Amino acid sequence: MAKIIPATILFALLGSALMACARDNAARAILSPPDRAEYLGVDTLLLDSNTVAFLVQMRGARDRADVAAYARCAAAQYALIRGYSFAQHVRTNVTRSGNIWIGDGGFVISPDIPPGLRNMDAEVIVDDCRDQGIPTV
Repeated sequence: MAKIIPATILFALLGSALMACARDNAARAILSPPDRAEYLGVDTLLLDSNTVAFLVQMRGARDRADVAAYARCAAAQYALIRGYSFAQHVRTNVTRSGNIWIGDGGFVISPDIPPGLRNMDAEVIVDDCRDQGIPTV
């Protein structure tokens, strides 16, 4: 005899499954660079001894996530250049002017893992960027 599952439990299970699929699709999109991306350069602005802004420009981005990934790659490489192992993402603002996407990402670099949830292991990020074909600093 089949069990009857209450509708609220059924909807909760279905919702969880759909959210998992959405997360998987989002991860795949981040892990694959845009087909026709042109990375137009990075300007680095040291705001204080360990806070850095990266201004990136690109053409052919699919959305804001592609621009944020470019800034993240620049920040991770910069942390390694400075002899640090970690970067913490503070914010990334993205604008678009015609077909040029502009990102302004703020990061804190650190030799040790900083407290917080938006930490990046710089070496892992740089390796991932190379695998994806996203340039670093």
